[in-house]
Amino acid sequence: MEHSPLEQFEIKRLIEIPIAGLDAAFTNSSTFMVIIVLSVWFFVSFGMRRASLVPGRWQSLVEMSYEFIAKMLHDSAGPQARAFFPFVFSLFMFVLFANLIGMIPYTFTVTSHIAVTFALAGFIFVGVTVFGFARNGAGYLRLLAPAGIPAVMLPLLVVIELISYFIRPITLSVRLFANMMAGHTILKVIAGFVVPLGIFGFGPVFFLIALTGLEVIVAVLQAFVFSVLTCIYINDAIHPSH
Repeated sequence: MEHSPLEQFEIKRLIEIPIAGLDAAFTNSSTFMVIIVLSVWFFVSFGMRRASLVPGRWQSLVEMSYEFIAKMLHDSAGPQARAFFPFVFSLFMFVLFANLIGMIPYTFTVTSHIAVTFALAGFIFVGVTVFGFARNGAGYLRLLAPAGIPAVMLPLLVVIELISYFIRPITLSVRLFANMMAGHTILKVIAGFVVPLGIFGFGPVFFLIALTGLEVIVAVLQAFVFSVLTCIYINDAIHPSH
């Protein structure tokens, strides 16, 4: 029986949970989100459980992750964004682990669903917008009209910037979703050629291995891109006139 390459993205209901007439079923996607959160907690907590001045391999990985994200946030949004570190760290680790766990055969890639990535992007968009107005008041609108723009171009620029601002959650979510879904689909298609080709399936196998390595790099890169764009949005909320 042939299976569609898109079958791996199918949402499967595991536990029915009706709440006041709403469908809150626990699905395979929900299961893997729990696994992702527990994996991140295990990685950080047990890596630092016996922290020492001379770190072991596990502690070094946790510290490298901490320092990498702290530097990314500082370089993208400045020292005033330090309060956002726990959020950006959690976001990066969640997306990273979601992408990497999804590379394991017979698992589920939650970031290959637009519902998940758009929920993350929407939360970031609303949170940054609320913070921007809370910190700057009406001055946050300066983000739509940077200083030094000729008055004659201001109306057009404001419209362009306004459209650009409101499509942020769309571009942020679609970029991650599309990359993960496309990569996994291609892997599934190539893998489908291995068995039918029999002894001639070595070519697809080698190509599949190389493609898997590339997909791992994409998984890490997409976690970085998603997080660094979040840092840039935070920077806009802190410094709207820049």
